[in-house]
Amino acid sequence: MKGFTLLEVLAAVVVIGILSALAIPTIRSGIGRADSAKCLGNLRALGVALNGWLSDNNLMMPPLAAGRKTRDEDLPVIDTVLAPYLSDPRVLACPADRVLAAASGTSYYWNSVLSGQSAANLNFLALATDLSKIPVIVDKEGWHVHSEDKVNHLFADGHAANQLRLFTDP
Repeated sequence: MKGFTLLEVLAAVVVIGILSALAIPTIRSGIGRADSAKCLGNLRALGVALNGWLSDNNLMMPPLAAGRKTRDEDLPVIDTVLAPYLSDPRVLACPADRVLAAASGTSYYWNSVLSGQSAANLNFLALATDLSKIPVIVDKEGWHVHSEDKVNHLFADGHAANQLRLFTDP
């Protein structure tokens, strides 16, 4: 019975190394896209929680601060005001966020320009009144490097997307 020669073993190791070098970026890209999709789902869940708030508060947008740096700050923010309306508090953390959600309570910012406005007549800086173009909640950082804007957005009409289109046609 004949064994493998050193040259054959080295050739096999080189081939495995080359295949690994080609596969790892593809796997990382797939994980990044999966994180982005999960984040979009989180934003949709936050939209459902926001609708719960709106139905309990005469369709007035909650008076929230955009965000906070630490949980120690006593501010009305997404993770405190919308918490009673969430079915799962884990939606407050984007899967691609490894730091901010733990420190501040959430991976997302609230568009504080909308605070206190009537949901029936939202106006974003007098520039956009189309609900499908008004961002309500957005990622705090550009974690999604595999998407065009690197940031996911929840819009006032309830849809979530990874592209911000304030002034473009649908």
